Amino acid sequence: MRLQFNLEYRTGFGEHVALNLLEENGRLDRHTMQSLDGLHWQVEMKCLKDSGTYMDYYYSVMRGEKEMRHEWLVEPHRLELAAVKGAYYTVNDHWLDMPEDSYMYSSAFTDCVMARKRQLSTKTEYDHTIRLKVRAPQLRNGERLALVGSADYLGCWNCAKALPMAEHECHEWVVSLDADRLPQRTEYKFVILPLDRKQALTVIWENCENRILEKPELVQGQVMVYELQQAWFSIPMWKGAGTVIPVFSLRSEGSFGVGDFGDLKMMVDWCAKTHQSILQILPINDTVMSRTWQDSYPYNAISIYALHPQYMDLRQLPKIKDEALNRKYEEIRQELNALPQIDYERMSEAKMAYLQIIFEQERAGLKRRASYKQFFEANREWLEPYARFCYYRDKFGTAVFSTWPEKLPKPEQKVLDFWYFVQYNLDKQMHDVHVHARKQRVILKGDIPIGISRDGVEAWVEPRYFNLNGQAGAPPDAFCEDGQNWGFPTYNWEEMFKDGCSWWVRRFRKMAEYFDAYRIDHVLGFFRIWEIPVPEKSGLYGQFQPALPMSREEVEAYGLPFVEDLFLEDHYRKNMWHPRINATKLEAFKQLSEGEQWHFCRLYDDYFYRRNNQFWYNEAMKKLPRLTEATRMLVCAEDLGMVPECVAWVMNDLRILSLEIQTMPKEYGVRFGHLQRNPYRSVCTFSTHDMPTLRQWWDEDEQRAQEYYETVLHMDGEAPHPLPGKLAKEVLSRHLLSPSMLCLMSFQDWIAIDEKLRLPDQNAERINIPANPRHYWRYRMHLNIEQLLNADDFNHEVMLLIQQGNRSTTSAAACIPSWLDA
Repeated sequence: MRLQFNLEYRTGFGEHVALNLLEENGRLDRHTMQSLDGLHWQVEMKCLKDSGTYMDYYYSVMRGEKEMRHEWLVEPHRLELAAVKGAYYTVNDHWLDMPEDSYMYSSAFTDCVMARKRQLSTKTEYDHTIRLKVRAPQLRNGERLALVGSADYLGCWNCAKALPMAEHECHEWVVSLDADRLPQRTEYKFVILPLDRKQALTVIWENCENRILEKPELVQGQVMVYELQQAWFSIPMWKGAGTVIPVFSLRSEGSFGVGDFGDLKMMVDWCAKTHQSILQILPINDTVMSRTWQDSYPYNAISIYALHPQYMDLRQLPKIKDEALNRKYEEIRQELNALPQIDYERMSEAKMAYLQIIFEQERAGLKRRASYKQFFEANREWLEPYARFCYYRDKFGTAVFSTWPEKLPKPEQKVLDFWYFVQYNLDKQMHDVHVHARKQRVILKGDIPIGISRDGVEAWVEPRYFNLNGQAGAPPDAFCEDGQNWGFPTYNWEEMFKDGCSWWVRRFRKMAEYFDAYRIDHVLGFFRIWEIPVPEKSGLYGQFQPALPMSREEVEAYGLPFVEDLFLEDHYRKNMWHPRINATKLEAFKQLSEGEQWHFCRLYDDYFYRRNNQFWYNEAMKKLPRLTEATRMLVCAEDLGMVPECVAWVMNDLRILSLEIQTMPKEYGVRFGHLQRNPYRSVCTFSTHDMPTLRQWWDEDEQRAQEYYETVLHMDGEAPHPLPGKLAKEVLSRHLLSPSMLCLMSFQDWIAIDEKLRLPDQNAERINIPANPRHYWRYRMHLNIEQLLNADDFNHEVMLLIQQGNRSTTSAAACIPSWLDA
């Protein structure tokens, strides 16, 4: 058969359009299109595929052999060869840019909360065929799209006789029409009907003027394909609610002193029971370096792929056959699980010993399992170096690989096999959690740390990707007056660009095996990172990299003398300078004249908030589009700190959800953020793991709480302390009523509404204190999940709050008005 593709797209001088066929082996078959006017592009080709198959493709704009830009790749065009008699296909497409509602095409919606069965359309045997193809991402669970129109063939506007359509890829619906049964001119619309045809017919009409189809002249066997503009319906925009809690903080009757993947599955059940749509966790990668409590920090992983052995659910493994040993470990489990907080060292030692026993007991048949072989082959690229790293770490007693011998001994195969065994079972358990969450229509949201450990696998085997002489951190902020030094090496982006950021793409795709949404930790690091040179410790010695430093002449052009104490020399360019962060607090600043101080403040503001805006925008747009298109996960970002104006530009361009915290407003001069001004594409919360909980925040500064009580809650009198459950409910209710797509509350803030259930000591609920780099991450929920599932009064209150916020999973109206500006 022959295929002709047509596209209307205005190119610039020296540019042309190319059609890119996506082959099954992952290769690209590129075809140059022709045009006489630089607007109407066409290409013809021969196709050897059989009817009943399909092809995916996208368009790109080329200048010579260089691709200048391309369409949105998350969901490319799809052409079905559904006509049995089809000999000649004429395809009329339009250019697909990232849509405003691109989030609806994420797996969080298509495979989870709005999952529907998708299938190719049935074959037809018409002599002349017209195929209509339209995207309709607003359809909810239990709904389907149909075609109705003025012709008898299209039901004469009777929706009971509407032609059914097939959803052949996410949110894209198609129908084949027998052109011989159509009049020359037909008016039509798309309608939403119940998926269950036995259900009473409720119809939602497309919100537009009637569409018009003029029947073209067709030859025998010709198929005319029209890709139409998106169908739009008067359906409110979706909103969801959820919980944020680290896996290690979970507690069940059967866990082993720390939360595990079995507990995570139970937590999904609690979310589903209370009509929550999202469960967000902290990073779950292996952080074991010293086997001390300092390994409890979840953002300093030794591998971006390997899961932490502490999260193994031992209940899902075979039982220890030695009854005496079995009783011994059951006693240890009960003792550790009864502790109010995690005893990281004892827990880790006991769980690893248990895993060693199970490995010795079961390893004989392990390598014969088909599932094990499949896992090993799919993951060997990272699994083998990870296992070797663990072997040498334990052999030499340190993860600091720079201290290992130059000539390393050959690892023992049995030890490597143990680490393969551990990761195989962890991977299987986390996959099971993901599948279970999708069945429950609960979005699992993960967390991608901005940094990697300088003493980890990636720095060991792929050092070219990192600047090991730099340390990532953060400038001074509300969390830490001296700034933060995380110790992570910064990224060598120039090296990463050479292979298309494949390191990041592999990382994100592995993440997509477990999650349908993710949080980019410190997204500002993709614009510029706060880099502190080795061996400095204080964040005050940092500077943004990359950035545009200043020469002495530029400084003096502001009307002040160059005072070296107020500047730091660029880490990579001599005689180029950056203003010191918090320079206005230095003695050198105080010695300037009043006029010079004014000029320096002007320079300081220009540098940090204006000078680099376009430069940082360009930097981010070289990185983030590649990463956000690597998977179909829903993209959220933590965009807190010194946020330059360009961050919002990029977040909007890429449709990334921002983080909105009422007590950390982004609007200048505002004490507490206005929740009703939150953008729709955002995540709304009161506190994060780096902040005090709602109850702590309320009591740590009574004057601030009083102001919030009066100006935000609009209440009279003296603010009560400690925070009453009724008032906590009011705070959560207001957040749930915000326009934000997602409202995610920490477990501690949810349970604050119930004075009978919540932990009496609110200070024991804190997860992390950023100002303390040696903080022990050991918080565990004081209730077990079984008790939580049976806490009917509390669960009813949570469900009611979510329903009142129009975020309930059971309500078709879990949305906000569609006219609200996103």
